[in-house]
Amino acid sequence: MSVLKQKILQVSTDLFQTRGINSTGVDTIVAVAGTTKMTLYKYFETKEELILAVLQQSHHDFQSWMNEKLAGLSDKPDAKIQQLFDFIEEWVTSPSFVGVAFIKASAEFPNEENRIHQLSSQQSRDFRQFIHQLAQEAQIKDADGLALQLSILFEGAVQAEQIKRGSGAIKSAKKAAKTLIDMAIRQS
Repeated sequence: MSVLKQKILQVSTDLFQTRGINSTGVDTIVAVAGTTKMTLYKYFETKEELILAVLQQSHHDFQSWMNEKLAGLSDKPDAKIQQLFDFIEEWVTSPSFVGVAFIKASAEFPNEENRIHQLSSQQSRDFRQFIHQLAQEAQIKDADGLALQLSILFEGAVQAEQIKRGSGAIKSAKKAAKTLIDMAIRQS
């Protein structure tokens, strides 16, 4: 990826996360990135394509970070699922946390037929599938049920922390997740 394309993507990510997608126009993006509309449209045919690229990059970055955190626990499947919310809490409480792109995008594009909403919905399902895989590796019988419960806790806590930093939602979600995980492990 070219340096300029990467810069446009990063500037767009920052602006979308801090100002909102619909509130951020192409003029603002090119001004902050120090480029032109022509250059932006060379890399992204439409603003929608740019938004989709931002969502894909944000999801990829988070998933890569999470995989790296869990990689050190590769020989202990139970530990991976048990430490998932420890890592989520670390991420949410970091100064760089600005929320989850797919949650914000789905709120700004609520029409289920919209490509941005569809990608956001897919990324939510992908994260639930990621949790499902961790649960299966830990030999949890109801991996589907646990994955759904934990993804609901994740999305709810993240949204609460987006609304009010330091709300305590992530700590409460982590406590609830531990209870659910311990129960699922005992029942397996």
